[in-house]
Amino acid sequence: MGWPRATAPAWPVYAGVLGLSAAAVTSYALTGPGPRTVVFALVTTVPVVVYLLALSARHLTDRLPWLIATTGMALLTVATLRWPDWISGHHLGRAEGAAADLSIASAHLLFLIGTGIGLRRHGRKDPGGLIDAALIGLCAAGPLWEWLIRPNVVPDATLLGKTLLLSDLLLLSAVVGCLIRIGVTAPKARGPVAFLMAAGILTMAAELVAVLTVHGSHVWTAQLMMLAYLCVAAGPALPTGPHITQPAPGPATVGHPPLGWLGAALCANPMIAAVQAAQGDRPASVVLPVATMLVVPVVVLRLRLLSAQRSRAARTLAYQAHHDGLTGLYNRRHIVDRIDEEISALGDGSLAEVTLLLCDLDGFKPVNDRMGHQAGDIVLQEVARRLTAAVREQDLVGRIGGDEFLILLRGEYPGGGTTVADRIIESLRAPIEVAGTPVRVGVSIGTAAARAGAVVDREALIARADAAMYEMKAQRRLTATAA
Repeated sequence: MGWPRATAPAWPVYAGVLGLSAAAVTSYALTGPGPRTVVFALVTTVPVVVYLLALSARHLTDRLPWLIATTGMALLTVATLRWPDWISGHHLGRAEGAAADLSIASAHLLFLIGTGIGLRRHGRKDPGGLIDAALIGLCAAGPLWEWLIRPNVVPDATLLGKTLLLSDLLLLSAVVGCLIRIGVTAPKARGPVAFLMAAGILTMAAELVAVLTVHGSHVWTAQLMMLAYLCVAAGPALPTGPHITQPAPGPATVGHPPLGWLGAALCANPMIAAVQAAQGDRPASVVLPVATMLVVPVVVLRLRLLSAQRSRAARTLAYQAHHDGLTGLYNRRHIVDRIDEEISALGDGSLAEVTLLLCDLDGFKPVNDRMGHQAGDIVLQEVARRLTAAVREQDLVGRIGGDEFLILLRGEYPGGGTTVADRIIESLRAPIEVAGTPVRVGVSIGTAAARAGAVVDREALIARADAAMYEMKAQRRLTATAA
């Protein structure tokens, strides 16, 4: 079985959702108790069938999250058949905490786990944004529970039943918040994400209506739940469905919510506590311990993420302060500071010798002019690699600008700087491959050394190396002219 490509039109899915929604809602409203159970159970199987077909057609390539979500929806179908009066008997709105509530809550949790695993790649691109969105969603559910749902829950509702209902509401709110964030940051995923977001909102609306109509008709609750299940099926069925778990490459380009929003969200539960304290005649709400148990770990995770980002930024700044951005070698500032340290060590006798090698590439400018700066960058990077390979681990190699490099040999070296210079010259004889074209560059090297007890400063040492380097260049020009 084939599946429409990502460029295919999405209207068949929209039309299918509208048609099935109209049929399900109308059938449920017009039939009796027995057929209503069948209609509801059939609707819960739609996501299962769609997911299995999409997986078998390899439309959904990230299999694990969709298999978990499919298992959750299948469990929901089984629970609906096992307890057909769960909605019609107002058990959802009564928050009884019975076996049916546990089974259906487990089914919802499985689906949410699958959704969370499917969204993990978006989290890698935008972890802070998703955590902020989840926090706002979690905290927004508190007032919804406290001022709309809790006052209307029947007196005989159990603590377990209320906890299950509240936990479902909190998790759905957090997932909806994350989906909104993904819809903002991932344009290609907006269609399927919008369906999943609608499913979450419709489910929360059904739970609210179930509580408000516990002594009335259950039809609205059932219809809202059926619409939610059809939206669950529609998201991955869209041609762009794979983008739910496969975000486009590149970092998220949307900024984080203002801190004021996060602050207001985190104030929701304390505000509820203040209202409860003012209304001393009302019993304590379960919202605070449950909501706090979910919010605190998310806040801790956000703080840990901020700390990790700060540490990475500090390491990046420290690296950039001492390294050349193109070659990764030490930059001029760092190599000069290290020369000063070595000269000081010469003065106090803790170091026997310091040798500088000033290297200037020959024939590099024609490469830049003929092949472009990108080719020149490749040449510089390869030269940097060969220079590093030609010295010892304790020696330092730096790029001081353009095609000039400075090498600091720390301590005595067998054969002195001449041996290292010969090795560098030999290593650069081999051509450098640039876009399939061999490129050759030479190098002129000036050497200057200072031993313990000598009175010398950094500028004088570099000047001696510079003079020796230009002397080598002059000798090469004379040799070339004579030839």
